[in-house]
Amino acid sequence: MDEFLTRLRHIEIRIRKAVNSQMRGSFRSVFKGSGLEFADLRTYQYGDDVRAIDWNVSSKGHGTFVKVFREEKDQTVFFVVDVSASQRVGSQERTKLDVTKEVCGVLAMSAIREASHVGLYCFSDQKELYSKPANSMKSGYQLIMSLFKLQPQSIRTRLSDALLFTLNVLKRRSVVILLSDFIDTQYEQSLKALARKHDLVVIHFYDQREVNLPPLGIIPVYDAETGRTNWVNTSSRAFRAGLQNTFNDNRARLERLCKQYKANYLALDTHDDYVPKLVDLFRVR
Repeated sequence: MDEFLTRLRHIEIRIRKAVNSQMRGSFRSVFKGSGLEFADLRTYQYGDDVRAIDWNVSSKGHGTFVKVFREEKDQTVFFVVDVSASQRVGSQERTKLDVTKEVCGVLAMSAIREASHVGLYCFSDQKELYSKPANSMKSGYQLIMSLFKLQPQSIRTRLSDALLFTLNVLKRRSVVILLSDFIDTQYEQSLKALARKHDLVVIHFYDQREVNLPPLGIIPVYDAETGRTNWVNTSSRAFRAGLQNTFNDNRARLERLCKQYKANYLALDTHDDYVPKLVDLFRVR
């Protein structure tokens, strides 16, 4: 666990240095949403939005007043993490789930340092772990420790249920960071609803074994989520092209959906250095 936290700190330092040198802005802007809270009243001025007029106060006959809002300082950052069996694809040293936990840990640590309320929901086809949003450093490290130690009970995925849970548990607009390989179906409507209500960041993990399987001849391929073994000819050009086309089509559809509903999208290969891509994401935000 200590080794894991040390690695997260080193990665966070790299990200902060890159953000400070390239963006010249506050790291807080990465996690800052668009929530507003009422601050004060002032006299109506020509050009003010009439929708901001406080009619209850103005009706007392002392003039016309408009509401003044300020940005909420207590921003909630909520992580929704896929821990199903398909996330365990990868090398023995580095699976998709390992990288997912690492990225989530780094972002959670950074959000805590920016005085955000940070929460976590890990899912398969059921609730695997839920940490209610809190803003203390102690609760933040407990969240990261719980994520690191988590041993999922189910192997299947039900992404739509996880998105609906998030919609129900978050009552006000928050920054929602969704981390998954998106190997599932029928989640699009829930994703649209989440993007409409919250500031959504989608991080899509994949492994080269799912895109460019080596030509090894006819081999058994085990599906961890269904428990079935299928024999496939990995040397077949048609099979390899179909595998790559399926991945590219799914990725393009997800990216298009995110763009349509103003959600940030980032695809991460588990064997690449993800720090530069995270910095690019922060620059966009």
